[in-house]
Amino acid sequence: MRMTHQKAYHKFLEQIKERIYQSQYEALKQVNKELIQLYWFIGKNIVQRQQEYSWGKSVVENLALDLQNEFPGVRGYSVQNLWYMRQFYVEYEGNENLQLLVGEISWSKHLVIISKCKKDQEREFYIKMVKKYGWTKNVLIHQVEGKAYERFLMNQTNFDSSLEEKYRHQAKLAVKDSYSFDFLEMSEDYGEREMELGLIKNIRKFLMEMGGDFAFMGNQYRLEVGEEEFYVDLLLYHRRLKSLIAIELKTTKFKPEYAGKMQFYLTALNETKRTEDENPSIGIIICKEKNRTTVEYALKDMNSPMGVASYTIKEKLPESMKELLPSPEEITKSLEGFID
Repeated sequence: MRMTHQKAYHKFLEQIKERIYQSQYEALKQVNKELIQLYWFIGKNIVQRQQEYSWGKSVVENLALDLQNEFPGVRGYSVQNLWYMRQFYVEYEGNENLQLLVGEISWSKHLVIISKCKKDQEREFYIKMVKKYGWTKNVLIHQVEGKAYERFLMNQTNFDSSLEEKYRHQAKLAVKDSYSFDFLEMSEDYGEREMELGLIKNIRKFLMEMGGDFAFMGNQYRLEVGEEEFYVDLLLYHRRLKSLIAIELKTTKFKPEYAGKMQFYLTALNETKRTEDENPSIGIIICKEKNRTTVEYALKDMNSPMGVASYTIKEKLPESMKELLPSPEEITKSLEGFID
């Protein structure tokens, strides 16, 4: 049956609108690159002139005043912003990788990264993440403060071998190496059931600790396999990944058999609960403590995507994580190919 004139025109209109939007987006990207290059040029020349003529701080103040007089109504030439341009050049000029990436994100996001991140590889990571996932400034701030960089490097998962590349990195960001449940109020000899109910009672705080893209689906989630019943401690849903997230809580040290049990749950979820438009289910085993080598061996041959994390009742993560961070060479290898 031939398409009606009205439907044909509607399709034609949508195609034209899509092309216009794409053109506007490309134009904005080009404008941003030009602006960043301008700020780089200004910052570079301030540094060079200060070194050549031994100029002090007054040159920045004078330059800001003269530029504002010459370009009235044009934002960006305040004293503070000129100092940011100088810092921008000083911080990035010694790193070729950062120089290649500077035009990929907006000025306001560069300022967040410069102010909150001190290591070049950390800055490179966040620039690439903003570009890849289109993070807003507020999302970027949240991710930096939530230590997304450390989580990406530290978390123990088998995602490299079990997930497609197109959402492998997003999945790594969704799983932490350790969770802080310091909002729980439990007796010293608490059990797994008590911990589960405590998390349910504090569901809002629990989901905030897990991350902003998780939604609660249920606890003791029932699965029926071969006329037998099995129960997942907690079932969440991750909106960006479009995946069911099975969580098993363990108040003991990680044991390899926990991974086998999780693989069974994920297979059952995929076969009986997952819809056609959803991606494979992901498992997170949260234990009181873990041996990293044991976890690595346990996950190595597992086909279903899963990660193993520890938890604390009182947060003490940042300092302990520093000792476990990979070497600079290993970090560089992790970031290679993240965005071509």
